[in-house]
Order: sequence, then structure tokens, then C-alpha cells
Amino acid sequence: MPEPLTPDDPRPDEPRADEPQTDEQLDTDAGPAEVPSTRAAASDKSPAGDVTPSDSDAGSAPEPINWRELVRDFVKPGRAQVVFAAILLVCGLAVAMQVRTQASETDYSTLRRADLVQLLDDLTAQSRQLESEIAELEATQRQLQSGVDSEQVAKEEAQRRLDVLAILGGTAPAQGPGVRITINDPQHKVTSELLLNTIEEMRDAGAEVIAINGSIRVVASTWFGPGPGGSLVVGGEQITRPITIDVIGDPHALTEATQFSGGLVSEVESSRIGGTVSVVADGKLTINAVVAPPSNRFAKPA
Repeated sequence: MPEPLTPDDPRPDEPRADEPQTDEQLDTDAGPAEVPSTRAAASDKSPAGDVTPSDSDAGSAPEPINWRELVRDFVKPGRAQVVFAAILLVCGLAVAMQVRTQASETDYSTLRRADLVQLLDDLTAQSRQLESEIAELEATQRQLQSGVDSEQVAKEEAQRRLDVLAILGGTAPAQGPGVRITINDPQHKVTSELLLNTIEEMRDAGAEVIAINGSIRVVASTWFGPGPGGSLVVGGEQITRPITIDVIGDPHALTEATQFSGGLVSEVESSRIGGTVSVVADGKLTINAVVAPPSNRFAKPA
């Protein structure tokens, strides 16, 4: 029967003080916290002695930004974001003002000399016409204010205005100096858009009366469109080729309006259409085509 141990006697699993301890016992007594691992130390240092990142740091990727962070940045932007937004706003306002300024200004620097001369001639003709109208109105005013047969003068002036409006409205024949334009289009490539642009150019040049093919009076309500088989329709009537346009106005201004770059002559005689244009001035051109005035649906004489 073994003898009981006293406090002074060592336990069986503890080494005696007078016995030498082995390396395994020293490692066990010191614990893992006191003895550093040689393998870990070797892996943390590179052959040159530099510290290398661990496997967990090398394999980690940046976390994606979720929508909450985007909303937070939008609601509460940082100082750099506010400054950048202000710079973009100033640049946008500057660009918008520059574009608006360029759109409002008319630049004639790209026009040719012939185009500038034509614009000047058109303005001169319009200025002369307005001066003539001013002189006539002033003479009528003086006659009405003089009191001598003012009633007869008023009637004559009213009749004159009625005749002018009838000519402009297309309800009465007209005659006067002008030009006759003949468009030969053998390939039927003249479009309604080109014909409409020609009429607009004639009006800008001071045309007072316009007729197409001698039977269609062009007024404010006249429309242009394509017809069957490549034909053209003007005011609801189909027109045949060659196309003849009679225009009453200043012959010189009307002729120049057809010959500028991009105008009727250059467009029709280009390789795209392959036609020809003839412009002949006439000192006494007569236009007999008229339009029937539409009946009033709502208005009545007062």
C-alpha cells in the first residue's frame, strides 16, 4: 500500500528540482505564448529582410459600394463634391450662354461676295418700295387734311387699297414687270420642297404676284406636295413639266434671287437633278390666273 504524499514531497508528474529537464519539458512549461514560432517568423520576413503582407491581406478585395452609401453621399456630399459640382455648373452656364449668343447673332462672314451683293440689292429694292409707299401715304394725308373734296379722295384711296388687296389675295388679274422662270426636269427629280423654297425666295426678293404654269395662282394658302408617279401637286392641282413660274416684281432682284449659291439654278443644274433653268425678264408680264375667295363660315359684314 503506497504511502500518502506530504506537501513537501513532489508530485509524480512534476520533475524534481534536482533532476535535469529535457527540451520537451521546457517547451511545455513555457507555453505557446512565450516561445515564438520559428516558422511564423520565417514566413513574415522576405529573404532580403523586408516584411511581406500576410495571406489574408493579399487576398482581400475592396468592398463594393452599396446603394445606401450612394444615397448618403448624394444627400450629404463632401466638400470636394460640392466644389466639383459648382465648377461644372459654371462651365455649363458659360457654354449655354455662348450657344445662345451665337444663335441670336446673324453671321455673314461665311457668305460669298455675290450673295452679299444680292442681299444688299434686295434691301435696296425693299427700301425704295417702302419710301414710295410712304410718299403716297403722306400725299393722301395732306389731301384729306386740306378739306378740298376730302370725301372723293377718301373714296379713291379706299378703292386703291381694295385693288391692292384683291391682287395680293389672288382674286384679281395682275400685270407688271417681272420674270418668267422655266424649269426643265427630264428625270422628274424636282421635289415639292425645292419648288416651295423657290417661291419663298421669290417672295423674299419682293415678288407681288406669282403663278405656276399659267393656271395656278400662288397665295398664302397654296400648298405643295408630291403626286402620283413622281408628279407635283400645287394647291390641290397636279402640274406638268416643264414647270413655268411667272413672277411680277423687280426683274433684277428676282433674277438674282434664282442665281445665288444653293438657289434654284445651282440646285436644278447640279448632277443630282440634271435639269436646266431659264430666267427671262419681261417688262409687261400678265397673270390671269385667280383664286376663288372662300366663303365665310362665321364672319358677317358689320
